[in-house]
Amino acid sequence: MIALLMRDLKLALRAGGGFGLGLAFFLIVTVLVPFSVGPQSALLDKIAPGVLWLGALLACLLSLDRLLALDWEDGSLDLLATAPLPLESTVTIKALAHWITTGLPLVLAAPVLGVLLNLPGPGYLWLVVSLLLGTPALSVIGTFGAALTVGLKRGGLLLSLLVLPLYVPTLIFGAEVARRGAEGFAVQVPLLMLAGISAASIALLPFASAAVLRVNLR
Repeated sequence: MIALLMRDLKLALRAGGGFGLGLAFFLIVTVLVPFSVGPQSALLDKIAPGVLWLGALLACLLSLDRLLALDWEDGSLDLLATAPLPLESTVTIKALAHWITTGLPLVLAAPVLGVLLNLPGPGYLWLVVSLLLGTPALSVIGTFGAALTVGLKRGGLLLSLLVLPLYVPTLIFGAEVARRGAEGFAVQVPLLMLAGISAASIALLPFASAAVLRVNLR
């Protein structure tokens, strides 16, 4: 499993789907928002949590179309499906590799980019906590979408259409945790909901992704 994880990390970085692309997109979104809404500090205070979460979500979406496509193109996916390692574990490792190369750098960069949006001081901690809890769900859900569209020509657009509606609950509760934390309100309810979404996604979706891949590989 460790060897597969290291292989997927190297492939993600070589294929251009690593942390650099996601961070660049995240930075562009954060820089452009003040130009579009104006430099008013009061307005930026209110929209900063939502903008940062939306930017992180879209940055995670960028590399999903290559998550399984490389293995499909070179035939590695067929070998992985017949390997002693269960396909559910393989899918989980791929989701973990995607999170390490995309989600984790976004979590680390979010507080720095929050300065550009005038994020209130109390909001930094809850922004990081919400992204740590929510981005794993984005990677697992994205892996499920990649499994649904693997092998399809121009499946990137279809993948986005399939995955974005599934991302909405994570976006809502993640941004709500950051917003409430920035405003000094209680965050327990949206935090528990966000943790529940991530836990349910990690527990259930690898089995769904493996089942879909078995169908596509027939």
